[in-house]
Amino acid sequence: MDEEFSLDDPTQLLDSASDFAHHPGSLNDAAVKDFLDRFPLPVIISALQTKSDVPGLENTLVACLERVFKTKYGASLIPQYMTFVQVGLKADSQTVRCLSCKTVSSFLKNFDDKSIYAIKLIIDCDIYPLLLDCLINGDEQVATAAIDAIKNLAQFPEAMGIIFPSNINEATHLGNVASRCSSLGRVRVLSLIVKLFSISSSIASVIYNSNLLSLLEAEIKNSNDTLVTLSALELLYELTEVQHGAEFLARTTLQLLHSIISNSSMESILRSRAFMISGRLLSKENIYMFVDEPSAKSLISAIDVRLGLLDSQDTDERESALEALGGIGSSIQGAVLLLTSFPPAARHIVHAAFDRQGGGKQLAALHAWGNVVGENRPEDGVILNGDAEESLRRLVYEVASESSKLTPSGLLLSVLQQAAEFRLAGYRVITGLVARVWCLMEICSKPEIINIVTDPTAETTKIAMEARYNCCKAIHRSFMSSKLVSDPALSGIAGKLQEAVQRGPYLVRKYTEATPVVMTAERF
Repeated sequence: MDEEFSLDDPTQLLDSASDFAHHPGSLNDAAVKDFLDRFPLPVIISALQTKSDVPGLENTLVACLERVFKTKYGASLIPQYMTFVQVGLKADSQTVRCLSCKTVSSFLKNFDDKSIYAIKLIIDCDIYPLLLDCLINGDEQVATAAIDAIKNLAQFPEAMGIIFPSNINEATHLGNVASRCSSLGRVRVLSLIVKLFSISSSIASVIYNSNLLSLLEAEIKNSNDTLVTLSALELLYELTEVQHGAEFLARTTLQLLHSIISNSSMESILRSRAFMISGRLLSKENIYMFVDEPSAKSLISAIDVRLGLLDSQDTDERESALEALGGIGSSIQGAVLLLTSFPPAARHIVHAAFDRQGGGKQLAALHAWGNVVGENRPEDGVILNGDAEESLRRLVYEVASESSKLTPSGLLLSVLQQAAEFRLAGYRVITGLVARVWCLMEICSKPEIINIVTDPTAETTKIAMEARYNCCKAIHRSFMSSKLVSDPALSGIAGKLQEAVQRGPYLVRKYTEATPVVMTAERF
């Protein structure tokens, strides 16, 4: 560093940088330029390199530079100082390494022309291998910043050859990087792959064709470290949330999940995560375009068998399994599979949904049943095919006949007479079920149910009020489109539903006009 840029006494710089870093609100380019006119970047970088022993200086200058480089003007200066970024990525200080990773991100995000020049600069300064080193060997904040920088790099088409080299023996090939890492390093590499996968379907395709998803699969199959396996399952769960991920995951993931769920020697927490991933994956309508029906049935059967083994236990694993079935049942095809399998896997949900001693198990089952009967599906997707509908009706009546309530309406009323969280789930179940004529007749046979769903004072929370109102609307809609509307004996129900629907979801006064108040005047 040139001597003219050295600072014998950094106090003034420290004070000014602190004010700049903690300035409230956003900073514009003019403010940044004014600050850098007083303290040029070489001065700040020199102080950061040579005065790091001054208390508070490193953290203050790092915070200051981070704000500088977030602006358009500050980012435009980064190419001139890329060699300093290179040094920063190799620094012993984790704070400086984190700043350097964020500086790379700022450079890439603010680069006006997504051209080869930016990539050439990255290559010439050997930035990408250093980002990988930060990912693997940095602390948590450095690793996160490194992933963000590589994600920004992936936005450049010219960078694909850097991140995904065609030569599998390349040192920076993510497969080779993972093979040289500790377990923590491997999980971080997998996290990077997941983040890159989520960017676009084209990048996801590159990752799939590069066989990088097999790294995640291998880590999940590794039974030597439960925590690493759990971390890998969390990443797989994250992958299932990616909109374009279904076509790539469907080909191998169902078999992997089946093996975990069927393995009784696995830790319960691992099976629970496998349940949740199964529910998330098979809840997508488009997944059935890429997975064959026998594979989906086989996975549902594995969950069914496991629930049978847990039948007398009220465990977190059982709740996870019920929630998974609810996730599967939220899609039309998934609901059909749950109801038409032999025996129907949905039986676990119905039995648990009306078990008043079930606690959390009952609540999970009620919400799952609400999904299966179509509460969260579009109006034209509530009713299923004939076989599934017959299975659904038979399950409900069988469970009712085996209970003390004897009828489906009695079961539904018993749910609405429980605590608020159970009533909320009960409203969801009725909202979906009442689209069936047989259920509508059951509802109309119980005035107590109509009284609850039309009572604006029944609930006190916003979400519960809205759930009650949606349930009321669903009953009203189904009633008005059925033959029951012409039954004189049910005219009172029709009027009550109509009034409740017009009133809206929230408690309002029936009469809101002003009324005069007459009282004796006070005299002093």
